[in-house]
Amino acid sequence: MKPTTAAAAAGGGRKSGNLSVFVVAMSIFIFGCFMYNEDVKSIAEYPFTRPTQEVQENETDFNFAGGDQNAAVSVVVNSRTVVETEVEGSSSDDDDQKQEVKSTDPEIETNVEENNGGGGGGDDGGDDEEEEIIEHPAEDCDFFTGEWVFDNVTHPLYRENECEFLTAQVTCMKNGRRDSLYQNWRWQPRDCSLPKFKARLMLEKMRNKRLMFVGDSLNRNQWESMICLLQSAVPRGSKSLSKTGSLSVFKIQDYNATVEFYWAPFLVESNSDDPDMHSILNRIIMPESIEKHGRNWKNVDYLVFNTYIWWMNTAAMKILRGSFDEGVTEFEEIPRPVAYERVLTTWSNWVDRNVDRNRTQVFFMSMSPLHIKSLDWNNPDGIKCAKETAPILNTSMPLNVGTDRRLFAVAANVTKSMKMSVSFMNITALSEYRKDAHTSVHTIRQGKMVTPEQQADPATYADCIHWCLPGLPDTWNEFLYARIISRP
Repeated sequence: MKPTTAAAAAGGGRKSGNLSVFVVAMSIFIFGCFMYNEDVKSIAEYPFTRPTQEVQENETDFNFAGGDQNAAVSVVVNSRTVVETEVEGSSSDDDDQKQEVKSTDPEIETNVEENNGGGGGGDDGGDDEEEEIIEHPAEDCDFFTGEWVFDNVTHPLYRENECEFLTAQVTCMKNGRRDSLYQNWRWQPRDCSLPKFKARLMLEKMRNKRLMFVGDSLNRNQWESMICLLQSAVPRGSKSLSKTGSLSVFKIQDYNATVEFYWAPFLVESNSDDPDMHSILNRIIMPESIEKHGRNWKNVDYLVFNTYIWWMNTAAMKILRGSFDEGVTEFEEIPRPVAYERVLTTWSNWVDRNVDRNRTQVFFMSMSPLHIKSLDWNNPDGIKCAKETAPILNTSMPLNVGTDRRLFAVAANVTKSMKMSVSFMNITALSEYRKDAHTSVHTIRQGKMVTPEQQADPATYADCIHWCLPGLPDTWNEFLYARIISRP
């Protein structure tokens, strides 16, 4: 009996052992399946084309309000915008990690990963842009009629401290400005939407090409903005900035592309043409003389012109009787609009004769406004544009901030009558609402930083002409981007 009992016990022990092995094997199998699924999920979220180091850096840089900084953000814009945050170590399905933000972009549906709060921000310039659908605005879309919408999810498009090429004139936060909300306003056209600015796509359009801004310091303002919008997608060591005389060139070696600025505040010859020493009160122009400047604009693929602010210090313009080269000093004075039309006629004839319409896109930026009198926007306690922290949101209110509409009409009519197709970029009205976006006392004057004592006297020292960056000129460049990518 004992042998039988022993055999039975042995058989029972083998069965129990087999069951234990089976349980262990199944546990390992289930655990393996779980880990495999987690790996697949991870690959879907972070494709192989994105280096791990870049993902970590970008997640750390993004500062999502009220949450962990290590957050990947997905923005879906449809009839509403849903912002989903996935904090490291938590499930992406957690309902408490979702936040809804209202949007006025019913026509766009995109899935994008936002870095540093902006569509073009971050050193990677927005990875996988090539895989996204290119958004082409409707040809008949009026970009310039709409409203300013507060959007701290997609704007600013880059960070001030990430763009090493900004000059002290426009770095308002670095210069002591305390509020930053001026960076978070997005222009929303009434009947359509602006495509998201994609730096890599813009650079591909610019491959082996030249983009040049020509004009005064407002066009230089916009030129600096374009550099910042693009430079985040360019590796360090592959970009450089140089200046020779009136021409400043930002070169992008990997694309053999340049973004240039040419100083010509009146477009035609004047006694203010020196790019460094041009603070001249008695400004004199030669309305029919443009070749000296124009030779520098040839063989450019994208030309962006402007001229306005240098016309505004006198009601009449001084016209030279002769040539600066001949030492002539006699001049006559004619009304500002008459002189402006003569200059733009000279400019338009030069463009029609010298620009290849099959190669070059030409743009003319309308007037960038000033905000000198706070009574213009019903603020009797204001001092110029100083301490203004929000745009004018009542777009139905009649607004007159002193823009010379006569010059606006001249520019619109001249560009419309040209043989060359010129895009007239009507930035004036939408910019008039942005009393909050000027550099004010957070800038430089005559090459020197505004001192604390001067900042305390905004009535004298506030600059209500130029704009902080990031800021309004980025919107102007969104318009350019939309037109440039739409052309085959």
